[in-house]
Amino acid sequence: MSTILHPALLKVRDAIEARSKSGRSSYLDSLPSAAQNRSAVGAANLAHTTAVFEPPAKRVIALHKAPHLGIITAYNDMLSAHQPFAQYPARIAEAAQALGATTQVAGGTPAMCDGVTQGREGMELSLFSRDVIAQAACIGLSHNVFDGGVLLGVCDKIAPGLLMGALAFGHLPFVFIPAGPMETGLSNPEKARIRQLAAEGKAGRDELLQAEERAYHSPGTCTFYGTANSNQLMLDFMGLQFPGAAFESPFGPQRDAVLNDSVRAVASATRNPTLALGHLVNAASLVNALVGLMASGGSTNHTIHWLAVARAAGYTMDWTDLDAISAAVPLLCRVYPNGVEDVNAFQAAGGTAGLLATLMDGGYVDGTAMTVWGTSLADTVGEVEPQREIFSVRKPQATRNPDVLRPWNQPFQPDGGIRLLTGNLGRAVCKVSAVKQNHRVVQAPCRVFNDQAQVIDAFKRDEFQSDVVVVVTHQGPRANGMPELHKLTPVLGVLLDRGLNVALVTDGRMSGASGKVLAAIHVCPEADSGGPLSKLRDGDWVSVDAVSGVLNTDADLDSRASSPKQAQAVSLGRGYFQLWRQHVSTAEEGASVLFEIPGEQP
Repeated sequence: MSTILHPALLKVRDAIEARSKSGRSSYLDSLPSAAQNRSAVGAANLAHTTAVFEPPAKRVIALHKAPHLGIITAYNDMLSAHQPFAQYPARIAEAAQALGATTQVAGGTPAMCDGVTQGREGMELSLFSRDVIAQAACIGLSHNVFDGGVLLGVCDKIAPGLLMGALAFGHLPFVFIPAGPMETGLSNPEKARIRQLAAEGKAGRDELLQAEERAYHSPGTCTFYGTANSNQLMLDFMGLQFPGAAFESPFGPQRDAVLNDSVRAVASATRNPTLALGHLVNAASLVNALVGLMASGGSTNHTIHWLAVARAAGYTMDWTDLDAISAAVPLLCRVYPNGVEDVNAFQAAGGTAGLLATLMDGGYVDGTAMTVWGTSLADTVGEVEPQREIFSVRKPQATRNPDVLRPWNQPFQPDGGIRLLTGNLGRAVCKVSAVKQNHRVVQAPCRVFNDQAQVIDAFKRDEFQSDVVVVVTHQGPRANGMPELHKLTPVLGVLLDRGLNVALVTDGRMSGASGKVLAAIHVCPEADSGGPLSKLRDGDWVSVDAVSGVLNTDADLDSRASSPKQAQAVSLGRGYFQLWRQHVSTAEEGASVLFEIPGEQP
């Protein structure tokens, strides 16, 4: 196993640390030197804390005789991925009791299902929910009577939000406990096929609904490799979850082992200040997580979320850093939408532990980074303790399915899944891992729309008869909260299958399931801030080039006025976020309202 980090990755990490020196120091200085000593907490405060406990436990907590762990849960049964968490607080308490420790549910956070809100009004609150979750986690932890914490959250904005909130209490150790994916149902390619047929009017609602119900059919995370499952892989790579357990079944035989050992780890970490979350989330672990994202072909949403996580830990990162990481890291995974198989097949092929091991072998992951287990990341994929044998590493030469997971020196492609595009239309993110080589450059006249519904209507009117760059403007954070435009996926896929050269350009987001259509997304500056997209008009020639990293138009934008801002909807809760839309940072700055935007007054 290599102990020398790839020089390009070391260069990126050094640059991040250099530019973040002041911010990181300020963050660390903001943290208390140790957890609250409950013997110094007021009597009335402690009485409220321990009111629900039996007398023996009251004394243990009040006299600070053992670790007291706060649980922040994002449980609801609106999300299939979070439904298993209903029983977790009691099981965590039982595991802690066996160690002589105690637990309390410190608080709950919102947790919305993007699968339910796709293409609907609620999606305009989706991105903002991440910062709400961070704030809710802070409120729960603000009781300040805990020695460490357990974080229960899986899906898109939820895990990043929990991590951001916990970082405000970075003097404490925290562990995530994953819930795991549902069993494989309808294959993802078949699901995509029926969606495209429905978009063309060749499949009815009943057929479409039956297909979707076969795909999403039980408790557990959706099985395609989207944002939720990218979260889980990245947390494994940061050493904040049981090694290799991201994709263990919710009801499998190893679930108790995952839960019990996670509680043991965080309880033990309360005695070691170096294992506090604020120290574990550092430049090394952040780069490791992003290496995992690129090597696995993960979700573009993390080009926003993990920059916000970094900022919560005092680091300043941008898309240039991510592009450099992607350029250096080979693509080693083919999991839908980058391939045919799902995360269950990936787990069977070696999973996150196997991917970690081969990336360490190639020098792409810093194995010296510490984990909440008190061991280095390399130790978690080295000699395996007997009780963790199920999570043992499949070494590269022993990968069980080379169509899904490959060793570092036999990649699917020599670089990672995400690119930075720049030009006179701004800066954008482009996911290329699922885009065929002959579709990675599109140069064509554009059609400009203000929302995805207009695109779908134009498709139904059969208006797309030639090569086209579909531009959807006024979809950024300040416009409407930056919704995902997932409903465009089937429509644009149909155009591609008809033989058209087609690309998407937008200041909005796509789903973590972004697939085969070339898409320049998250364009900054956004149209509502007067960005170049607001000056494009139908027929302007646009070049989207993911090979050279270019996003350009030959139109004379300087001679044009920006298109007017869109009216901000206030119904269905959106009015409560008007102030947020006015003050949110750019997508490249993490699209957050929680941090000061560089160059602006706090």
